[in-house]
Amino acid sequence: MTPQGGPIRVLLADDEAMIRAGVRAILAADSGIEVVAEAADGREAVNLAVEHRPDIVLLDIRMPRLDGLAAAAELRTAAPDVAVVMLTTFGEDEYVARALDEGADGFLLKAADPRELIFGVRAVASGAAYLSPAITRKVIAHLGTGELSRTTRARARADTLTPREREVLTLLGRGMSNQDIGRELFLSEGTVKSHVSAILFRLSLNNRVQAAILAHEAGLTNDD
Repeated sequence: MTPQGGPIRVLLADDEAMIRAGVRAILAADSGIEVVAEAADGREAVNLAVEHRPDIVLLDIRMPRLDGLAAAAELRTAAPDVAVVMLTTFGEDEYVARALDEGADGFLLKAADPRELIFGVRAVASGAAYLSPAITRKVIAHLGTGELSRTTRARARADTLTPREREVLTLLGRGMSNQDIGRELFLSEGTVKSHVSAILFRLSLNNRVQAAILAHEAGLTNDD
């Protein structure tokens, strides 16, 4: 997913022109990021993603014609190599779990510090999952009832992994990219990719964001 020898190419989709202008201005401050197209609705976003093949699509959740959730679902088939990052607000917590199911690779708050937007885009482009810290807390708090049973289930699922896979899952849960994980565990990036693929397959997860949340639920990210 990481661009080779060029900027990170971003497609920005939001039905509010002022929001698009603001996000574009923030991203323009980083010479390593380029906004290649803008869309005012989800349908246009999918069409432009197929046409331009950006590295990342930033999707607003609430848009006309096709909302961000439906657009994310279509992008999984129409442009599977394109990463999807949802732009959310504090009032849209109920959509986060649904967006995870649709394969979103990250979540960013529109009202977050501009530096977080750039950091999040770079993190996802490097192959890491990224959730704004405030969203991570809300996701874990609102994914469902029965915190103890949820933790127990998550730990039971993690226990099906090999010791090395658990190490990779733990670091993935801490937001590390494949390159960072490889450096930490003295593994090649290709080997890390193989471990991540095995983890997603064995745990029936769609993407790294879901894996990161499971790692949090299982308490792996709190281990020393």
